[in-house]
Amino acid sequence: MDSSHPSQQHAETRLVTSGRDTKAQKGFVNPPVFHGSTVLYPTAEDLHAHRGEFQYGRHGTPTTRAFQETLMALEGPQCAGVGIVPSGLSAISTTLLSVLKTGDHLLVCDNVYRPSRNFCNGMLARLGIETTYFDPLIGAGIDKLFKPNTRAVLVEAPGSQSFEMPDIRAIAEVAHARDALVIDDNTWATPLYHRSLDQGVDISMQAATKYIGGHSDIMFGTISANAKAWPQIAEGIRLLGVCAGPDDVFLALRGLRTLSVRLAQHHRSGLDMARWLAARPEVARVLHPALETDPGHAIWKRDFTGASGLFSIVLKPAPQKAVDTMLDTLKLFGMGFSWGGFESLVIPFDCDAYRTATKWSPGGPTLRLHIGLESVDDLKSDLDRGFAALKAAM
Repeated sequence: MDSSHPSQQHAETRLVTSGRDTKAQKGFVNPPVFHGSTVLYPTAEDLHAHRGEFQYGRHGTPTTRAFQETLMALEGPQCAGVGIVPSGLSAISTTLLSVLKTGDHLLVCDNVYRPSRNFCNGMLARLGIETTYFDPLIGAGIDKLFKPNTRAVLVEAPGSQSFEMPDIRAIAEVAHARDALVIDDNTWATPLYHRSLDQGVDISMQAATKYIGGHSDIMFGTISANAKAWPQIAEGIRLLGVCAGPDDVFLALRGLRTLSVRLAQHHRSGLDMARWLAARPEVARVLHPALETDPGHAIWKRDFTGASGLFSIVLKPAPQKAVDTMLDTLKLFGMGFSWGGFESLVIPFDCDAYRTATKWSPGGPTLRLHIGLESVDDLKSDLDRGFAALKAAM
């Protein structure tokens, strides 16, 4: 391997070196944060021709370009462009509005992020776009759900609550035979651990609020696309006028630089905690595709190079009051509706009310855990106290 050529470098190196021009940055390691809307043109001729490296703040700055170049290097050679939007949900809505029109049909994985489902059932329905939800484990059987007007398939691998692992390669093969685009919510693994554009996905989205930001202090979304889909995404971003603030762009770029070391720790700690929880008498099942016992493990092992710190557990039957007592006892696990930061989190959840293609019946209360960067020994002690409180409250 020629490590002097960027295309031959490992992902960890590309994360550190891409999107940097030390000479243009006057010797500084990081690019400056450009706070700007107006870009001045030197001559009337340049103005008429829109001639210039940058035309308007909403369309990009040197700061946004540095981020885009770095994420493109991580996504791999199939990536033709990266769009920047103000949140993960904005990445989802912008993508769907960019590739769908009135009269189209969309296929959506039943384990999808609930706000994605809300957008499909709300905004898309009002625009005359039909959505059909499918079993995450359908694989090539998705062929039976296609209609003449099916334009796209949205998957989430794995689902960010119930953690089923769809077979993206099988789904993509069917979709492309029907001339439909494949869209992947890749927030859980990031392109560091799952280069979905290499596996048949046309558009890969992330809530960069999570692992790319890494510090629970920004709202941010990204849309990466291959050459076939990028023109639609670029036009959609331009027409919808979405953009992210310069400080959030800078913080996201800073987060990218340390993504590999943070995710490696989340991977190690998450698996350690998942195996420990699987042996607990209070736990009926751990939902984590990187565990050898998980139904989605073979697909995870084939398509992914690592796992993040997010997974779920199914408790043995217990009253809600006892579960709430457990949650209130925890000190290191905060309760909050996000993940991907340095801190550990826990939330109770129940998919039953909004699953339509599959039945959610786990057999006990369910908790989603995000394993942060704390000592796993301390996290185990915290959960041990929580489980003691759970038993005492039953």
